[in-house]
Amino acid sequence: MTRYTVEISVSARKVLRKLDGPVRKRVVTAIAGLADDPRPGGCRKLQGRSEYRIRVGGHRVPYDVDDTRIRVEVVSVGHRREVCER
Repeated sequence: MTRYTVEISVSARKVLRKLDGPVRKRVVTAIAGLADDPRPGGCRKLQGRSEYRIRVGGHRVPYDVDDTRIRVEVVSVGHRREVCER
């Protein structure tokens, strides 16, 4: 199976740095898993957008999948109250 390249936006990196250690570790592990499976079970396609999102506890990680370039771009990371899903 082809492994995707995972890129994380600058704004998502800033948010990741501010998260508590255990939460950050879970989110980073979930993001790393996108390299092997960009559309894991439980991911959702966002309405009216080309992006998907995964849920990691109370946090959401919206990301875009480019199958032609074999790339996943993490757009943002945030608590479920802060991340726009629609």
